[in-house]
Amino acid sequence: MKERKPIKHYFALGEMFGYFFRKPDPNRQTNFNLRTMHTINKISMLMFLVGIIFFIIKVLAR
Repeated sequence: MKERKPIKHYFALGEMFGYFFRKPDPNRQTNFNLRTMHTINKISMLMFLVGIIFFIIKVLAR
């Protein structure tokens, strides 16, 4: 049987916001490629959220 999950489960953004505001791990080596990858990931997540918000506003404005 499939377990029904509450609506707030689908809107849980804690992990994503944790990705934006976490501190760098001092034990892990960093290089240019890794920093660039994380920067591009953050930009793409922000653009996705802006697009979703724009879409919701557009649908609600009808």
